[in-house]
Amino acid sequence: MGALRLAVFASGQGTNFQALADAVQQGGLDATIELLVCDKPSAPVVERAKKAGIEAFVFKPKDYPSREAYETEILAELERRGVELIVLAGYMRIITPVLVEPYYGRMINIHPSLLPSFPGVNGIGQALDYGVKVTGVTVHYVDGGLDSGPIIAQRIVEVLKGDTEASLAERIHEAEQQLLPQVTQLIAQGKVLLDGRHVTVSG
Repeated sequence: MGALRLAVFASGQGTNFQALADAVQQGGLDATIELLVCDKPSAPVVERAKKAGIEAFVFKPKDYPSREAYETEILAELERRGVELIVLAGYMRIITPVLVEPYYGRMINIHPSLLPSFPGVNGIGQALDYGVKVTGVTVHYVDGGLDSGPIIAQRIVEVLKGDTEASLAERIHEAEQQLLPQVTQLIAQGKVLLDGRHVTVSG
């Protein structure tokens, strides 16, 4: 079985993108990153891709009449490169059926909470506001809902006394950068199976 062909979608700093790229380079991830997709031309992740020698499809959503319009263009780029798995790594756009349907079971997202708790924007702030003692990160399949797809793996992060959003976010991001490459490698090895909404992980 050849290396899994990935596309990574990101909108910001790109630390999870970097974790994946580093895992590929270091031999811990049997994959190739064929494309970065980014909706913000000035995002630091674009420079990370350039330094890593990874192609980027960078666009401005306002240049298109609809989400479906730019996703149709993205889909063509993915198909042209034979992308087998989409990894949403801090991509701050709603995904429409244009991408969800052809890539269902082949698109994953990382979210900074223990889903189904605190979906949507600012899961870290939501957790702090609610006063939970533990939170964490979740890798799940994308099904078109709001962080509602079948869960593959989670990692717990303890909320410490005196935590601010910034201090908690630092530990959350560390957990993300560990978990996302690990889960992607399990998928590359064929150890993650999706049957309807039920996920089985082996190995």
